Amino acid sequence: MAKKFSKKAPVASTPRVDLPAKSAKPKGSAKTKDRVLITGAAGFLGSHLCDRFLKEGYHVIGMDNLITGSLKNIEHLFHREDFEFYHHDVSKFVHVPGELKYILHFASPASPIDYEKIPIQTLKVGSLGTHNLLGLARVKKARILVASTSEVYGDPKVHPQNESYWGHVNPVGKRSMYDEAKRFQEAITMAYHHYHGLETRMVRIFNTYGPRMRLNDGRVVPAFMGQALRGEDLTIFGKGDQTRSFCYVDDLIEGIYRLLLSNYAGPVNVGNPKEITIKQFAEEILKLTGTKQKLIYKPLPSDDPMQRQPDITLAKKLLKWEPKVDRAEGMRRTYAYFKGLTKKELNEKEHFSFEKYARK
Repeated sequence: MAKKFSKKAPVASTPRVDLPAKSAKPKGSAKTKDRVLITGAAGFLGSHLCDRFLKEGYHVIGMDNLITGSLKNIEHLFHREDFEFYHHDVSKFVHVPGELKYILHFASPASPIDYEKIPIQTLKVGSLGTHNLLGLARVKKARILVASTSEVYGDPKVHPQNESYWGHVNPVGKRSMYDEAKRFQEAITMAYHHYHGLETRMVRIFNTYGPRMRLNDGRVVPAFMGQALRGEDLTIFGKGDQTRSFCYVDDLIEGIYRLLLSNYAGPVNVGNPKEITIKQFAEEILKLTGTKQKLIYKPLPSDDPMQRQPDITLAKKLLKWEPKVDRAEGMRRTYAYFKGLTKKELNEKEHFSFEKYARK
């Protein structure tokens, strides 16, 4: 059963962890607020979504099993009356008392280091977890938005990638546990939409960066930042001519929010179309951090996509959305966050033990 983090009375026999005393209720809180459930709430994107929906006046229920998420990302919310947190794995039965207006399903490992260590759990959260939350949305008559990914396009044969492209994915490769979980997630979401008439939304997220990324999660932005701050040479896989398109987290959250409130049920790309090679990006990091490290090269991992650039024509037309924060400014903000980490955090290899989940 989910463990609830709240000062309020626990639901039934749900275990409770008491948090610091809450401050006085904000002005106007006596009014009943629409409630939103955000899974993966303690993760990078989930925590920013919690901030945004609280800012918009919702009562936010966060849920996370903390395999890759961290309570540090949401500890600033624990004093609020309009926020509550459940420690729970959505791959198991999900129950949330009371009404829900929206569900945002963002629970999933999201980097190669994570889903290669816990491949079965990655598949389960994309399949069983999505099934559970779609069922919950149906019972609650709530609209649900699921977080898909640009990885559904695989190593694309079409560039840039638009929503009509079906992708080029290896179903049994080293990245398949994540890619296929997300492709299944899209399929079952559309099945619920067509068969049950459920209100569904799907966002295909491209490379995103910003504060609260895990320094050790293996993705290129925190990897380069961490190496630069530790005085290590920056590691490039392959020749560095593979491309990525980096979107600052605030821009992504804005696109997700607009998509949730739209009337469009199909998948929508949300990302920044400004493309850059990994080598060029590494050189930008060295310039930003003022460090003198070298670039070192290692073999390219299998199934690593060579090109990644979103076609955001649909998002521009449908959502009136496009990125506002340029990469130089976004990287300055991100570097300031990583620079503020302690020496222990900079050198931490793993903030959570995967071992106890590996055999589940």
